Amino acid sequence: MTPTLASVCPSASEPATRTHTGTHPAHTAYPSFASYVRARQTVLLRTARSLTANPCDAEDLLQTALTKTYVAWDRIEDHRALDGYVRRALLNTRTSQWRKRKVDEFVCDELPEPPVVPAGDPAEQQALHDAMWRAIMKLPARQRAMVVLRYYEDLSEAQTAEVLGVSIGTVKSAVSRALGKLREDPELRPAHT
Repeated sequence: MTPTLASVCPSASEPATRTHTGTHPAHTAYPSFASYVRARQTVLLRTARSLTANPCDAEDLLQTALTKTYVAWDRIEDHRALDGYVRRALLNTRTSQWRKRKVDEFVCDELPEPPVVPAGDPAEQQALHDAMWRAIMKLPARQRAMVVLRYYEDLSEAQTAEVLGVSIGTVKSAVSRALGKLREDPELRPAHT
């Protein structure tokens, strides 16, 4: 929704009024503000769109900046510099939004979540898990330790090498040989088909 004059200045069609105390009531209209918004709305919306990737967010951003401008209207001394004032309000508002958010949102064509894969039969999963452990237990102690550290403890090759006091190259070659043996284990072959 593009910000409209009525959405920023609800009483734009009403004449400006003052209370008996001489201060502006909450809904005082500024005809010059209404003229300004009508004349500059398209340009200001383009500026707002350059600050955010989402057109709806840009409209909200402009709405907020125009509201801030409206509230400060009688304090702005040089109305020839209004575009600069509104641009500053746009930038300050957007900066404030960035600071409040830890992660920005990005528009994308596809949802980032992976598709949900239906869970298999729990009994089959347990049988495969048990078969995997039996196959790992058949490995030589050193290879078994490296496989467990790398894939069950989720350590990097460097961390595994440090824990076992060996080189990274030793970890790479030993894990590669261990995975080859696991691929050849007869108990695990049916799971690959």
